[in-house]
Amino acid sequence: MSADDGFAWGPARRVLAAEVAEQVLVHGRSRIAVGTELGLSRFQVARLLDAAREHGLVHVAVDPGPDLDAARSAAVRTGYGLRRALVARGDGNDGGVPALAAALLAETVGTGDVLGLAWSRTVNDVVGLLPRLARCTVVQLCGAYSLPWRRDGSATAVFRAAALCGGDAYPMYAPLLLPDADTARAVRAQPGVADALARCAALDTAVVAIGAWRAGHSTVHDVLTAPERRRLAEDGAVGEVVGLLVDRDGRVLDNGPAHQLVAAGEADLRAADDMIALVRDPERAAAAAAVLRSGLVDTLVCDAATADALLDGGTP
Repeated sequence: MSADDGFAWGPARRVLAAEVAEQVLVHGRSRIAVGTELGLSRFQVARLLDAAREHGLVHVAVDPGPDLDAARSAAVRTGYGLRRALVARGDGNDGGVPALAAALLAETVGTGDVLGLAWSRTVNDVVGLLPRLARCTVVQLCGAYSLPWRRDGSATAVFRAAALCGGDAYPMYAPLLLPDADTARAVRAQPGVADALARCAALDTAVVAIGAWRAGHSTVHDVLTAPERRRLAEDGAVGEVVGLLVDRDGRVLDNGPAHQLVAAGEADLRAADDMIALVRDPERAAAAAAVLRSGLVDTLVCDAATADALLDGGTP
């Protein structure tokens, strides 16, 4: 191959470029080894590889798997400045979000870590789908959801996860929201609750669901009176996570419920190595956008429709 051959593109060059590309890109051989075998310099090998790409001999396909939408994941991560975003293919009702989150926990939770779980249907589904979990301490992030038609609570998920990994469980047998700040302080000081909250101060991973400030979409909204709900909406409440209310700009509201909660505090959640938030409903996209703007979240796991709404500014 002469120096002038670098500018020719005919069948001889095509078949040579194809062989070079296969040896280097498919079989992983070094450019020097391939060049030596074919009588080419490493610079000629490099030019042939470039030509193979430019003329369409080489096609690159990136597929992270049937459960994960790579393009949406990258767009959400970049758009909201997250450490990572995992967007499940399909809608929020097909189990993709809990399955992805379960696989993520199996991958990232390490032996000896402290794993915090908040109550929600989605978090419970995640725990039910865990394929495995490193031996860790599992702690309840908040008190029980106290509506009478709820038959499961965050303690259920905590015990399931601890049984799976053989680690210690720290449930929190207390209501999520107390009538006033003094009562909340007294309950938080009770031995069992205090033990759980102490572990919340040393979280490695926290798993929470994002709620929206309307009926049926928040762990706090539905246990308050109608006047309290309206007042908090007037204060700007849009999203909710572990009882903390967030306004549209991502500010965590320091008002009534914030002082009446039996739950990990804002400082605990921000100090966690990985705060994983789950959402699988595009109707909660505005709430999710607000929570993401707060800087509380490191990792988001959501469905494709919610991702599209987030990329549209939180509009479903």
